[in-house]
Amino acid sequence: MAGISAHAYTERNLLQKAAGSEELLKEVLVMNQKWVPYPAYTDRAGWDELLGTNKENLIRSGEKMLNYEWKVIRATDYLEYERSGERNIMQNPYEANRKAINILMLAELAEGKGRFIDQLINGAFYSCEMTSWVLSAHLVRQTTKRSLPDYREQVIDLGSGNFGSMLSWVYYFFHDSFDKIDPVISQRLRHTLQERILDPYMNNDREWWMAFQWKPGMIINNWNPWCNSNVLQCYLLLENDRDRLAKAVWRSMQSVDKFINFVKADGACEEGPSYWGHAAGKMYDYLQILSDGTAGKVSLFNESTIRRMGEYISRTYVGNGWVVNFADASAKGGGDAQLIYRYGRAVGSEEMMQFAAYLLDGKRPSVPLGNDTFRSLQSILWNGELEKTTAAHTIPACTWYPETEFCYLTNKSGWFLATKGGFNNESHNHNDVGTFSLYVNTIPVLIDAGVGTYTRQTFSSERYTI
Repeated sequence: MAGISAHAYTERNLLQKAAGSEELLKEVLVMNQKWVPYPAYTDRAGWDELLGTNKENLIRSGEKMLNYEWKVIRATDYLEYERSGERNIMQNPYEANRKAINILMLAELAEGKGRFIDQLINGAFYSCEMTSWVLSAHLVRQTTKRSLPDYREQVIDLGSGNFGSMLSWVYYFFHDSFDKIDPVISQRLRHTLQERILDPYMNNDREWWMAFQWKPGMIINNWNPWCNSNVLQCYLLLENDRDRLAKAVWRSMQSVDKFINFVKADGACEEGPSYWGHAAGKMYDYLQILSDGTAGKVSLFNESTIRRMGEYISRTYVGNGWVVNFADASAKGGGDAQLIYRYGRAVGSEEMMQFAAYLLDGKRPSVPLGNDTFRSLQSILWNGELEKTTAAHTIPACTWYPETEFCYLTNKSGWFLATKGGFNNESHNHNDVGTFSLYVNTIPVLIDAGVGTYTRQTFSSERYTI
């Protein structure tokens, strides 16, 4: 039975059914960025009201970036991945640059005096000068199969998608300001986004995460909603031709439908709780952007499967920071409280919204300053509501996921038992069938060892030897 359930794939196609057709989708698309729920850069009163006490914190963070030295990623940093399997020598400077751009953008939106514009231009222009935004560990998907960027080919991965969506927001908010300095800045940025994201997305059916060539037994994991949510932002922020936009959005819906079809109807995240934010959480981001971009006309927030996918994160929380972990998932975490709140609000789950407040433990929600611009902006939009929400973590005594074959049992004596059936051919799996963990009064008695540092072996044919 476990083997049968492992490859459950139900052709629900919820997104395509919600829209009806590409022609009907075209009619409900909100054009020319009128869907964006944030104030324009020049709307100083709007930003002051929206940011409240966060304004000064964002400005102070931006001031630390005014003298930021942009990191150079050397050719040998890329090559190190195929030489030793080391990823971080390339990723660390890459992530530092990306985070600096996000902070500078938020600081300028907060202050609005142009003080951060030059440094923001430095970051954007330098980013365009890079051969690729793809991470070294993912460049092996180029035709060359090498880890050095090939200027002849652009592929889309988690890194390039995040970079593209962030720089699309930079373009949206500041292209007029850039044009006052030199129009070529915005032109170069727009050209590079077309070349790195928009064109490759429409012209390459071979991207495995898009799942257009999916066959039974193949895995569809968090890459699908993660990459698609980034690309959708790029298109909605940059493309103002209704026909071209409709084709791209419809294509993204066809792709994300593959992910939703693949996920078991019980809603469990087979990749574990620390991946929930990248799997179900990124699917939520995608659905929220799509709903905004169609004025709510295309929405799945009333679908029970979507709600169950959200509530998995509260059901898997043991307490005191501990979570039920299988495969590569960490044993501690709990999740992104702000993301959990927004997801819960969208699907009408009091359980999720109260759990989000519970995770904050009385702390005021801040604006995340990482490299995910959409989540930073969404936090600004909804933190006020989250701050007023009642905190609680209330879950049933038994949660059973019949298709994924997870079972969580709790009792009034403080015991929490989690067991896993399922199948080992799952994303991030490490021969986990039969795994179980036990907690007493939130203290771990038996737990899964979890994951080490990612290397070349982690996602290769050698992964089951780790």
